[in-house]
Amino acid sequence: MTRFSLAAALSLSAVVLVLASALPEPAMAQNAGQIARVKAGNSCPGCNLFQGDFSYLEARGLNLSGARLRQANLSLSVMNRTRFTNADLRDVDAYGAVFSSARFGGANLTNASFVGTFLEGADFSGARLDGVNFSGAQMQGATGLTQRQLDRACGDAATRLPGSLRIPAC
Repeated sequence: MTRFSLAAALSLSAVVLVLASALPEPAMAQNAGQIARVKAGNSCPGCNLFQGDFSYLEARGLNLSGARLRQANLSLSVMNRTRFTNADLRDVDAYGAVFSSARFGGANLTNASFVGTFLEGADFSGARLDGVNFSGAQMQGATGLTQRQLDRACGDAATRLPGSLRIPAC
């Protein structure tokens, strides 16, 4: 190599390294083995269940604390007494699911759909509910809900809430 081409190659390498370090971290893909584990009815705290299809799943008392369930399908599932504490439930579709006495404390449910969901006895202490659709949800016996949380969510005339809490219309 000539002196000029060696210098150009070194400069190009430096530019590539700088650009590569400026790129965001790649998104964590789902873990098929962990998804299969939960589908089989087993707990999986801290697991990567991104975009997992858990529709129609009947599993009670699971521990999914800290799990990444973002964009997962929980529609028509029955997951009573399941722990979702500190889990990532953003953009989850939980249409018609049953979560009696489930724990959502500290979970991020941003933009999730809980349309027609049964949430009696569920605990929402410290959960982030920005953009959550609770239309038709039955949650009269839910605990840990505040008006501030619900002001960031929405529902409809069929949404049942505890006490004097109210929810904006979707």
